[in-house]
Parts: sequence; C-alpha cells; structure tokens
Amino acid sequence: MSDERRLAVLRAIVQDYVRTSEPVGSKSLVERHHFGVSAATVRNDMAILEEEGLIHAPHTSAGRVPTDAGYRLFVDRLSAVKPMSGAERAAISRFLQGAVDLDDVVDRTVRLLASLTHQVAVVQYPSLTRSSVRHIELVPMARDRLMVILIANTGRIEQRIVEARGRLDDEAGTALVARIRSEVLAEAAGRSFPEASARLQSLPERFEPADRDLVRLVLRTLDDALAEEREERVVLAGTSNLARFGSDFPLTIAPVLEALEEHVVLLKLFGRLRPGQGTGVAVTIGHEHEHEGLAGASVVSAAYGTGSELVAGLGVLGPTRMDYPTAMATVRAVAHYVSELLES
Repeated sequence: MSDERRLAVLRAIVQDYVRTSEPVGSKSLVERHHFGVSAATVRNDMAILEEEGLIHAPHTSAGRVPTDAGYRLFVDRLSAVKPMSGAERAAISRFLQGAVDLDDVVDRTVRLLASLTHQVAVVQYPSLTRSSVRHIELVPMARDRLMVILIANTGRIEQRIVEARGRLDDEAGTALVARIRSEVLAEAAGRSFPEASARLQSLPERFEPADRDLVRLVLRTLDDALAEEREERVVLAGTSNLARFGSDFPLTIAPVLEALEEHVVLLKLFGRLRPGQGTGVAVTIGHEHEHEGLAGASVVSAAYGTGSELVAGLGVLGPTRMDYPTAMATVRAVAHYVSELLES
C-alpha cells in the first residue's frame, strides 16, 4: 500500500509542478490532494522518493521537483494514454483532410502539433527507403516530350518532363510509351523504392536496340525522383514556444536551439520507433537523449505510415516539465490521422 501511495505522491508532485512551475511542498500536497494520510506521512513519502532519486530540491526551499527518473516512472506508470474528446478528434481530422498533397500534409501536421501542445513540433518526411511505388504514369506531352509521374504509397507525387530523341505522337511512339509503362509497372508497382529500382535495371534489355535510349531515359528520370532530398528532411514549427519555458532549461535554451538546427539529431529521435510499441508513443526524457544539447528536454514521438508499414515519425519537443499525458494523446492521435490520410 505504501508503494502505491508513494507513487500517488510522485504523480501529484509531477502534476502540480507541471501546472505551477513551482517546487511542491508537503503542505500544498496535502491541501490539494486527498491521500487519506497525515502531512507527516506525506513528508516521509517525499523523503523516500528523494532517496530513490525521483525528486530533488532545486534550492534550499521545502519544495521538491521531479528528476528525469521521476518523470520516467510517472510516464511508465500511466495506466493508459488519455483519449482525446470527440470534438478534438473531429477538429484534427477536418484540419488534415483539407490537405492537397504530401507537402501540405506535412505542413498542416507540424503546425497542428505545435498549436495543440504549445511545444516545438517536428515532422519527418516519409523515408524513401520505407516507401513503396503506388503507380507510375507516362504521358506524352508533345511530339518529343514525355511526362514521367511517380506516385508513392505515402501520397508523394513526383513529376518530370523529359525530351525524347524520336517521335512520340505517331502510332509507333504511342505503342512504345504504352509498352514501357506496362513493363515498368509490372516490375515496380507495390514494391519498395530500393527493390523497384533494382528490378528495373535490366528492363532496357527487353526492348529493341533502337528503343533502349527512351527506356533508359525514363529509368534515369525515375531514379532522380527517388533520390529527392526529402528522404532526410524534417520540418519544424513552434520553435518560439521554447521562449515560454526558458526558465525550465539549465542556464539557457541555446543548446536546445543548436540541436534543433542539426537535422541528423532530429532524425535520430525517430530512428528507434517500432510498430506495436505499447501505446504507440515513445517518450525520451532529459539525460536519456544521446545528444547532450537535449539533456534538459523531453521528446514525445510516434511513427506514422500506411497499413503495417511505418514510413516516418512525428512528435513534439519541450522541457522535461511537460504535460506528458496531453502530449502523448495528441501525438498519438495526429499520427493516427496522418496514417489514415496517406492510405486514402
């Protein structure tokens, strides 16, 4: 029973400190919460929590604040991520459903996360190595011009115009374009980008020598589209929110800002996300980060994707004094709706 009560005391300390940003004392705990025990018992529980490294005194006051370990135990002992209200879920769905393409989806998502959580929002573009080909279309535009269209399962669309050496508007040209399209789709549709690229390498050999230049041109164009820089791209919003929590970071927010500028650091935040991860949300707190610039920050993240495939991550970053239940619920809900949107 005492272990359960101490956990309740820790939970109350975390909740009060997140709400007030003031160290929490035993007197205020007893006044605000109903533990059913005396103030002396609560002080004893706080002493044990401090011995266990779950809370500490930031200065010589009677108040205590959670440590990284205290926040970790609080997050790990959440019985469930609280559900968002029906109105909140409907608002998220409506906002994201208005997106017209992948860029718009990412832009809306990052702004929505920042707005709902008042933290820094981070959204990773779908990784090409995890994406697959949904469709490829070849559209003759003129006598010697061809539009190559690549559509990924993530909703990403790439278009390229190429110039052919021969005519594409006569009967032979139309038949050749139709055959290239058919052969390319047969090898690439439904396959991951790396697998599709590998299978298409031998495609020119199936055509007559006179037609192989156009086939190679189409394949080079597809390779260029697959090599687009967005594979290692992340988008941020709400960086100014850090200023609201400046006093929560040791000395200055400068190390956090520097870390945010290093996209490799941000990409690593999503590198360990896996399907079926409990609540579907990962929380990294303070010194659990590999990058020392994030030692005063927490990150709540989740993966999104189509079907069982995870293609990228999204999340929020803020001080360790974060409203974890709300951040976790929001990140999980937004990841769910983005995944649904990409499948449609």
